[in-house]
Amino acid sequence: MKIDRCTTILLLIISVLLGVIAFRPFNAPVVAHAGSDDGYAVYIEPGVSVLRAPDGSQQVLGKVVVDLRNGNIWGFPTLGQDPYPATGANTKPQTSRPFLLGRYALSDLDKGAQ
Repeated sequence: MKIDRCTTILLLIISVLLGVIAFRPFNAPVVAHAGSDDGYAVYIEPGVSVLRAPDGSQQVLGKVVVDLRNGNIWGFPTLGQDPYPATGANTKPQTSRPFLLGRYALSDLDKGAQ
């Protein structure tokens, strides 16, 4: 089977365009932003940590979330090693209510540069 010149040119154009699409993320990677349009600028710590309430009232496994607007550190109980709230006995989705763990004095960062 003989491949004519037109087919060769079309295959070359297709392969060049596919190469451009494939290598575009390396030249200009897409930036991911944690936060949303509703005003919550937060950092969610990866993994699950032991959360201890400052008053000693509770100690549970959960996610640590830092509010970047004011430096408040919140603990969201997950009740296990899962990164989301789940209990084996309940089949309905669970809601995790946060409790305040502490606060970062983010405003003091500007004082150190003086």
